Amino acid sequence: MGRKIELGRRYRFAASHRLHTDQLSEEENARIFGKCANPYGHGHNYVLEISVSGDVDPATGMIANLADLDSFVEREVIEVFDCRSLNEDVAAFRETVPTTENLCIEIFERLKSFPKAKLERVRVQETTNNSFEYAGT
Repeated sequence: MGRKIELGRRYRFAASHRLHTDQLSEEENARIFGKCANPYGHGHNYVLEISVSGDVDPATGMIANLADLDSFVEREVIEVFDCRSLNEDVAAFRETVPTTENLCIEIFERLKSFPKAKLERVRVQETTNNSFEYAGT
């Protein structure tokens, strides 16, 4: 029987978003989202932390090869979100407000199929004061 270990890995990407929903009036959007409802959007330098778990492979001493994990995250998340407008460039946010809570959920859904380890949770830091974590349902 193997030993289960949890691995944490950190990534960075920059993206812009506008917090706004067509379900509310401009006045309601401004009241709820404040300056984040700016029609031109605003950007963040996000820090993404993911945790995966698995048994230590006796041959390699690892639960997952970091190169495999990095290329998977690069393809599924970084290439999709980095230097993009979440509202305009990411299909998932055309109808969903791109809050960091929703960004966490979307990233989790994109990464949960990593074949070599089990995704435990994602954490997205939006600012030095705000971070959000999601561990699936």
